[in-house]
Amino acid sequence: MKYLSLIFFMSLLPQYAGKSLRGDGSHPRTFEDIKNEIAGYSDTAKAIIDLAVHGKAQNRSYERLAGFADTVGPRLSGSKNLDAAIQYMFGALQKDGLENVHLEPVKVPHWERGEEFAVMLEPRNHSIAVLGLGSSVATPPEGITAEVMVVASFDELHRRAQEAKGKIVVYNQPFVTYSETVRYRSQGAVEAAKVGAVASLIRSIASFSIDSPHTGWQNYQSGVPRIPTACISVEDAEMMSRMALRGTKIVVYLKMGARTYPDSPSFNTVAEIVGNKYPEQIVLVSGHLDSWDVGQGAMDDGGGAFISWEALSLIKDLGLRPKRTLRMVLWTGEEQGGVGAEQYYQLHKENISNFDIVMESDEGTFKPSGLAFTGNAKARDIIKEIMALLLPINVTDVFDNADGTDINYWMRDGVPGASLRDDLSKYFWFHHSQGDTMTVQDPNQMNLCAAVWTVVSYVIADMEEMLPR
Repeated sequence: MKYLSLIFFMSLLPQYAGKSLRGDGSHPRTFEDIKNEIAGYSDTAKAIIDLAVHGKAQNRSYERLAGFADTVGPRLSGSKNLDAAIQYMFGALQKDGLENVHLEPVKVPHWERGEEFAVMLEPRNHSIAVLGLGSSVATPPEGITAEVMVVASFDELHRRAQEAKGKIVVYNQPFVTYSETVRYRSQGAVEAAKVGAVASLIRSIASFSIDSPHTGWQNYQSGVPRIPTACISVEDAEMMSRMALRGTKIVVYLKMGARTYPDSPSFNTVAEIVGNKYPEQIVLVSGHLDSWDVGQGAMDDGGGAFISWEALSLIKDLGLRPKRTLRMVLWTGEEQGGVGAEQYYQLHKENISNFDIVMESDEGTFKPSGLAFTGNAKARDIIKEIMALLLPINVTDVFDNADGTDINYWMRDGVPGASLRDDLSKYFWFHHSQGDTMTVQDPNQMNLCAAVWTVVSYVIADMEEMLPR
């Protein structure tokens, strides 16, 4: 009997080769099993790519975005335009036949820039292109007239602190990378106020300029005087720097009518394709619907929002229904620090174990190069296999560190995250400026981005097991 049992056990070994046997008769899947499962989505991936890039859905995300951006315009947090944008999308998503279309209420900051005017009075009269920074206070009604002190860094400001009292500090910091240089926008007013300045003007955080100021959010600090602050063009910052280096006295008049109001009601906009096997488990795709109050917000982040909508539309058009629920969220209040997303996280974090992956596209929808991913090594290997399905459009790379203000809350708690990687060479030419319009967008590039976004989200949503974490 002992030998019969041994023979029976040995007969099982071939079918369990490479797999760990369990007492309950089941076995964990090997990576080879997972690779084979993903390879089985090849035809589906090709169908998605064909529909998005060559078929009836070609250019649809671009055309939808153009209609939206031209109709609604820029969508600043707390504004009537943002309210109109949310209602526009709510109706459009319902009309598209998506499921569980609804709005989730949140509170968002409400700041308005008001009248803005800056002019150089000495050594000559020159109009300065200016955009106030979000949350800035106003100047006195009569404005501020003061001598300018130009610095190239915070270190220089601190070294020359004794010269700054009563002056307007102009920062002419070089653009290195956005993440490194943006601290001058966010902290410039605080550092200038600490040394007695009456206002700060910051060289726009831009890699290229045609006399175009670029706005953005800035932060005050408790216990430090709040002084008016705005961005100026690269050209004006460099001109004043050259003048100062020659020893020329510079005087500027600045007037800003900015106002901060109590937080306003707003909404995150949600739509779904409900899963057919594990509907409680979520694959989340997203972009943010709000923008700054200049340009059209087409690039930041109209493109990301509309390829997220397109992902659900393509899956619906192909008659697909994944095992998990594919949920699209269009965030509100991202530009003020992800305030809409933070409230969404607080509302839904009790179900964090059911969130398979969180995805956000918020760095343009130019020619895609791949996917940035945050997760463990096993999950990364799975993502690499999924990206191989995109070989027909040559977008297969997986990069480190997904980036997205709105998904960071989830990634910090261990949920895998992904963000679209694309050609950023011109992104900061237009970012937060009057130049962020539909003219920046390219329909063919948006088609490719939509294909990437759809293939990745659908396959993850339809695989038998969630991504490991």
